[in-house]
Amino acid sequence: MATEQKQEQAEEAETREDEALFDEDQLNGYRGRWKEIQAGFVDEPREAVEQADGLVADLVRQLTAGFSEARSTLESQWAEGEEASTEDLRVALMRYRAFFKRLLAA
Repeated sequence: MATEQKQEQAEEAETREDEALFDEDQLNGYRGRWKEIQAGFVDEPREAVEQADGLVADLVRQLTAGFSEARSTLESQWAEGEEASTEDLRVALMRYRAFFKRLLAA
């Protein structure tokens, strides 16, 4: 049973590897904020740059939080016991690979 569950988790990781780091609503929100910042540059260039800095900081925080959560999930799946089986490690590596590909696709 545990092996089947781990295989299912590995398959889920494979299907998620092309998944965006942000959902569509978040992407639209960030893109909308960026358009507003750009449009505001003409009238308030300093404020636009400050807002751009804030937007990038928000994105980095969101990405860091997502990475930390994904890492914790990955680690907890195979670090429960003192010794992990080769299968457990294979599943963990597949999940790391999927997350790595998602990071590079960003």
